[in-house]
Amino acid sequence: MTALLMGAFLLSLPLAAATKKAITPPEFAPAPGAAAPMFSPGILMGDTLYVAGQVGQDLKTKDIPADFETEAKTCFADIGIILKAAGMTFDNVVSVQVYLTDMDLFPRMNAVYATFFNAPRPSRTTVGVTKLANAKAHLEVTVTARK
Repeated sequence: MTALLMGAFLLSLPLAAATKKAITPPEFAPAPGAAAPMFSPGILMGDTLYVAGQVGQDLKTKDIPADFETEAKTCFADIGIILKAAGMTFDNVVSVQVYLTDMDLFPRMNAVYATFFNAPRPSRTTVGVTKLANAKAHLEVTVTARK
């Protein structure tokens, strides 16, 4: 029993030693005088990056494009900025979660998605939702990446 407990303790050491680091690229900094967001765009814990849900809004104007493909491309491009700030690329992504306000948009989202991820593509979950925090957004995407 003691050997089992010691083994479990030793396996937990790398996680305990890992530090949590916020990844906040300059492009995501709030405008002067604006309130800071209540979340970090990304959190790096050891070799794993957790990217907060991103919508396809312009980082400067905060506007959501009227065209869905542009919205989706902007969303994935913003994720790319966070990945780069953490020293990663889309090739490091291991899991993707996509939230769509209209599942009829799935084929269009999938076409854009395929331009950002190479084979073997990450695991993915796509869920239909009634509404997102940004009422103008049609999708939100979060990813997990590993160095």
